[in-house]
Amino acid sequence: MTDFPIASRTRTVQLRTVTALAIATVCATLVCAAHATDQDNDGHGELNRLPSFIVASSLSTITYDGVSDDLLTAGLGKTGLQSPVAPAVANPASPTAAELRRRAIWSNYRALVDMTSTGGYGRFWGPNVDLDGSDTLGEGKIAGTEYLAYADDGSGRQNVSLLVQVPATFNPANPCIVTATSSGSRGVYGAISAAGEWGLKRGCAVAYTDKGSGNGAHELMSGLVTLIDGRLATAATAGPASLFTANVPATTLSAYNQNFPHRYAFKHAHSQQNPEQDWGKDTLEAIQFAYWVLNQQFTSLVDSSHHRVQYQPGSITTIAASVSNGGGASLAAAEQDTKGWITAVVVGEPQINVRMPGNAEVIEGGQRIAAAGKPLADYMTLANLLEPCAALADAAAGAPYLTALPVATTGAIRQARCASLAAAGYVHGSDTQTQANDALAQLHQAGYEADSDLLQAPMWDSQAVPAVAVTYANAYTRSSVVDNLCGFSFGTTNPATGAAGFAPAVSPMPTIFGLGNGVPPTNGISLVYNVTPPGGADHRLATADASFAGAACARALWTGKNPRMLASVDAIRVNAILHGKPTIIVQGRSDALVPINHASRAYLAANSVREGSRSQLSLYEVTNGQHFDAFLGFPGFDTRFVPVHYYNLQALNLMWSHLKNGTPLPPSQVIRTSPRGGNPGAAPTLTVSNLPPIVENPGSNAISADHGVVHVPH
Repeated sequence: MTDFPIASRTRTVQLRTVTALAIATVCATLVCAAHATDQDNDGHGELNRLPSFIVASSLSTITYDGVSDDLLTAGLGKTGLQSPVAPAVANPASPTAAELRRRAIWSNYRALVDMTSTGGYGRFWGPNVDLDGSDTLGEGKIAGTEYLAYADDGSGRQNVSLLVQVPATFNPANPCIVTATSSGSRGVYGAISAAGEWGLKRGCAVAYTDKGSGNGAHELMSGLVTLIDGRLATAATAGPASLFTANVPATTLSAYNQNFPHRYAFKHAHSQQNPEQDWGKDTLEAIQFAYWVLNQQFTSLVDSSHHRVQYQPGSITTIAASVSNGGGASLAAAEQDTKGWITAVVVGEPQINVRMPGNAEVIEGGQRIAAAGKPLADYMTLANLLEPCAALADAAAGAPYLTALPVATTGAIRQARCASLAAAGYVHGSDTQTQANDALAQLHQAGYEADSDLLQAPMWDSQAVPAVAVTYANAYTRSSVVDNLCGFSFGTTNPATGAAGFAPAVSPMPTIFGLGNGVPPTNGISLVYNVTPPGGADHRLATADASFAGAACARALWTGKNPRMLASVDAIRVNAILHGKPTIIVQGRSDALVPINHASRAYLAANSVREGSRSQLSLYEVTNGQHFDAFLGFPGFDTRFVPVHYYNLQALNLMWSHLKNGTPLPPSQVIRTSPRGGNPGAAPTLTVSNLPPIVENPGSNAISADHGVVHVPH
């Protein structure tokens, strides 16, 4: 076991060494009760035992001075985070743990918010902006201590990363915790800008988790895997310390590498554990780990080796907060919380799969949404199939362009996909335009809002939808990397031709922890279609119709009722029972990745059936809001859409005031924003005139929910 490299004299760094801190708390068997009731010999009360799910040998602590390095910006400050250039590393072939952490914070922070000055960074949000929205915090560096460890079930194969940040401003007499479960399939810092920043500024401990799907990569030919801190080791050397190692017999792997060279396994897609079913548990365990940390850091020693337990379950104000997958995980955690760990919930655009009651329905502007509450496995495989064609629909004309492929290539792909869809009977019409209009109409029938029409093209062109469709299809069917489910794999491709089996000059592995997002295409690793041409190619270029057969295969897994997929989806469904916890959900009506009818509106409908008058759930629906605030820096997004993150921050402040001052939460409502307009790529500066507040009396903009029927004003 070795220590983290020390990047500065101001940090104390320990890794994979059972330190004095760990020795003081780890049972000899390394299996301890989360809240053991043993008394010390003097009867001083409960001892602070390391939770049984923590892998004691993985525990490390780092203290940051807030000058050379810090919790929020990794020493980069507000200015460094805004730089479009990734932080440098001394040796690109072997970055240090500190360098990888810095890159991970830089890339994950930027991935979830608009980083442009005219769009609001540095004015409405950012490290320099205080909780009142004023520019008072300078570079915004935050001193404190960071605790990192794996949670595991004893198999050594789950290895869920948990991270707790305790700012130096934490007040033990008025303790608070904010969760920041990772968005998407990102690593453990994956929600640092979405929820971590607000929590740290509030002086709260922040409990992060990568929820067992975060950015674990295995380079199959070299055998390289990532460790908990992002450094590399061979799978054989890492053993159970690996963040993720594909479970493939050596002979099978050897044959696969010969047939499909330069391929990669990713944890979310290929762990064969359907990690999504544990996202709520992972979030609760992050909170329990935070409780242990706070008892360890702020309570007195009973003897030379044990701290007492001062903070009992439910004694710390705890807000479960995050966005997208992390938002869904927070809702699931609140539903599973039987001990009162969670006080309240504030989430944005949650990816959540609701078990809809039979009488639940969503009505918008007097019209019933026929398809509300579909699971991701359904709507994502449909979108992946239809979107390239729907992009040519009349209503999608003028959509923002979000692909590196030439316009001519993209246009040809779209036309060819329409033709293949028509030949297979998926769409109708004798010409491309009619087929495209039919494809978009089918997406509307499937619950996609007309407000998201202009986003159907960029969601597919940016590869967000194909990447998610293939990753989740693998996860839900518990497929191995060697299965090449529906002909797809992840691999490096020739930048000029798209051909797979390409040996890159520089392996993506040394920087995957710092720059990857856990769902290829990422960090130079592409989504590959293996069936044709020989050896495979980038899925967009493998066939004229962009691997239509593979997309149709993935769709058929759901429509054909693949038993493994159905079982996995059933395991992740939630009931929308929040035990009366005050909860806010924020989502943009234009969301084309996680449609609001299948997420927030569906959850509100189910909750109104199952909790009725006990419910304390408010939904704030943002017009002109879409899923990826980071896209607001691209031409056409800047002029048409507004930042949902602005309202996530408002919601957190409203919840804090509710919890601390008893201020009533505003009721569910539609927030009617005004896009900035102007010329694409040069939109006017965002101002509060574009962003009306969440109000106590929404009047005609009120959203109602009664016995399962949700009414949303158009």
